[in-house]
Amino acid sequence: MSLKEQITEDMKTAMRAKDSERLGTIRLLLAAIKQKEVDERVVVDDVAAVAIVDKLIKQRKDSIEAFQKAARTDLADKEAAEIIVLQTYLPARLSAEEVTTAVKAIVAELGAKGPGDMGKVMGAVKTQLAGKADMSQVSAAVKAALAS
Repeated sequence: MSLKEQITEDMKTAMRAKDSERLGTIRLLLAAIKQKEVDERVVVDDVAAVAIVDKLIKQRKDSIEAFQKAARTDLADKEAAEIIVLQTYLPARLSAEEVTTAVKAIVAELGAKGPGDMGKVMGAVKTQLAGKADMSQVSAAVKAALAS
């Protein structure tokens, strides 16, 4: 079963259970997937669906930060609950050590040296670790690897 089909089934389950918070989040996710399909005239596969989930989680994290600065904990809590629902659709994430090891291997493979090669390294890392690791964590690991 594809990720998109799984999300659709989860939406039906949430409807039957009358779980309005989960249902709302799943509908937002399905709307984002449908928007991508319509905009780009493609059928979203699992890799693209994971990228959309990642994007939505990043948006929620940014919103939480803004809401906390504005002392709106009620809205921050709502966004945090949405992140928990969205994270169920992500594959298992790599640990920090695994990310660092993978980044060092890619840097050595490319022969990259210094911060000027960051773009080249990030391009290669994104193709290998997309959906498997948090890209902010990956970016920090690349900076550390290129600095040493």
